[in-house]
Amino acid sequence: MKENTIHKIINRNVERQLVREYLLKETERAGFGGLTFNRTPEGTKVTLRAEQVGRVIGRRGKVIHDLQRRLQEDFNLTNPQLEVEEIEESRINAQVMASRLASSLERGWFFRRAGHSTVQNIMDAGARGCIVILSGKITGARHRVEKFQKGHIKYCGETALQLMDVGFSTAVKKLGTVGCTVRIMRPGTKLPHEISIQERSESGLPELAEATGFVPLDLEEALERRASMEEE
Repeated sequence: MKENTIHKIINRNVERQLVREYLLKETERAGFGGLTFNRTPEGTKVTLRAEQVGRVIGRRGKVIHDLQRRLQEDFNLTNPQLEVEEIEESRINAQVMASRLASSLERGWFFRRAGHSTVQNIMDAGARGCIVILSGKITGARHRVEKFQKGHIKYCGETALQLMDVGFSTAVKKLGTVGCTVRIMRPGTKLPHEISIQERSESGLPELAEATGFVPLDLEEALERRASMEEE
């Protein structure tokens, strides 16, 4: 029973990854920005984010209907319902920026120029932080890794999983393949250690009554009283 459950979870994750790779390939020119899966009693709801929604839907919905048919026939999804959402700000979408970075490298941009330009565009859009990682045969026959980062970054833990948007793409060059990873901390992200104290009036609570009958003593008077009590 336990083994069957584990296999079911693994197969479902593999299925989602295959669907993601297929939709990325088919909608790359429309600015693929990621997707989410939701299983409902009516079927499988797939929400795709893209820069150009019209290119994904097609004329009279022809393209999106073909994609739904392929998802059902090739990936055995139960009654797939494909929806498309437009990306409001593409510069803070990690997948879009990773694809743009890979395209820049394939067009001949120097890797440092492409990396710094990507980081600057992301930060100009209001992101709290970002990191760009290039790995592969960047300038020679040997594999190397180059990192470009700015702002606040979380690398691991639940905070990184929830607050960091991750995108990956590959650039095919003459020397070999270069992997492009982009991690973005979204604008307005509140970290766990960041707290704010509000006034009682701002929270809708009544004001505290002032204490009566209490007269504060200065330090010298308090010390004199303590000394007299010890002598007694």
